[in-house]
Amino acid sequence: MLSNAVTEALVVRASIRKYTDQVPTDAEVETLVRAGQQAPFAYQMGSLLLSRDRVHNPFHAPLYFIVCVDAHRHEIVMRRRGWTVVQNDLSLLLFGIQDATLMAENLVIAAESLGMGSCFLGGVPYDAAKIVKRYKLPKRVFPLVGLTVGFPAETPPPRPRYPLDFACFEGTYPEFTDEQIARAMAVMDEGYLAQDYYRKAHAKIRLEGGREESFTYDTYSWTEHISRKAGQWLADPTEILDAFEACGFVIPARGDQDEDA
Repeated sequence: MLSNAVTEALVVRASIRKYTDQVPTDAEVETLVRAGQQAPFAYQMGSLLLSRDRVHNPFHAPLYFIVCVDAHRHEIVMRRRGWTVVQNDLSLLLFGIQDATLMAENLVIAAESLGMGSCFLGGVPYDAAKIVKRYKLPKRVFPLVGLTVGFPAETPPPRPRYPLDFACFEGTYPEFTDEQIARAMAVMDEGYLAQDYYRKAHAKIRLEGGREESFTYDTYSWTEHISRKAGQWLADPTEILDAFEACGFVIPARGDQDEDA
């Protein structure tokens, strides 16, 4: 692939969980936020919560952002124009998630350009009720993802990614061959094993439902790890629907919609 300063920063990036004592300046923080704001958007429904409390921030990072879907601010502007929202919450959240995600990635790229590192925390939506209370969030603001930022005190290697022919499909979506699948899995698993990632992180997920453990840290890798997550956890959507509702977003079941029609 072609290489320049931007593409090189993107392909070598890795999540940083250890940070130096150096504190980003106000100018650097402003740069991160402005870069985040300049991401492409549909409704400009991304907003940021910021904590500089290193004692309580994840990984004791100097900066901890929570990237939010902010329909509250969006609806304030609409009211000034004499409009009320009729768009259903699921559709609104879809566009808001796009806005917030693009904002988060712009912020990450800006941090890399300033010599900083970062790490996403994807479990934030399940702590929505606590975040609402801590930050005094109004209704219609949903915490989507956490992001620690600071100057790195570690230099982990970039993590493996699927081969291009397993990620980019020109013309039509392919029917994968057994060889393609095996090769893609091997790229991921052998790459993580070479870095001894899960052993160092003590991150093997315990099996549930009576399944017998057959992996050691010599064989346990990414495809088994991600399969255990999706194959054992979060079968019931109630918890995330409750989190949406705690923030003022109501996603009715199909049956509920039919009854209201």
